[in-house]
Amino acid sequence: MKKTFTAKKEDIKKSWYLVDAKDKVLGRVAAKVASVLRGKHKVIFTPYLDTGDGVIVINAAQIKVTGRKLKQKVYRRYSGYPGGLREVTLENMLAKKPTTVFMLAVRRMLPGGPLGRDLIKKLKIYADDKHSHKAQNPVVLEV
Repeated sequence: MKKTFTAKKEDIKKSWYLVDAKDKVLGRVAAKVASVLRGKHKVIFTPYLDTGDGVIVINAAQIKVTGRKLKQKVYRRYSGYPGGLREVTLENMLAKKPTTVFMLAVRRMLPGGPLGRDLIKKLKIYADDKHSHKAQNPVVLEV
């Protein structure tokens, strides 16, 4: 009987990917990025370990959404105080903080515990096409 393979720290090899989000649909790009961050594209994927790679996303300000989400999708946060509910539409959020829109989309696709918090640290998002990660030699990832 064969034993189930589980990755060890020394088995995991990390690399970096570059994703151009220009004119791509937000959810589709975020799903692919979350999968790469998690490591599901690798044969050695282990659910409780960080087997994923780093991802650099450029042109996050030029991401597209389908349907009427620009006007209808609302991001809510609550301070815990009476009258402390804040609501911002996707259109306003994209205008002010386009990197936050993409980061929230990816973060909500990752696990919610300590592993998810470690995974999101390997995601670097830039609103334009300039990034400072040349030293990582990122490989272009098509979405």
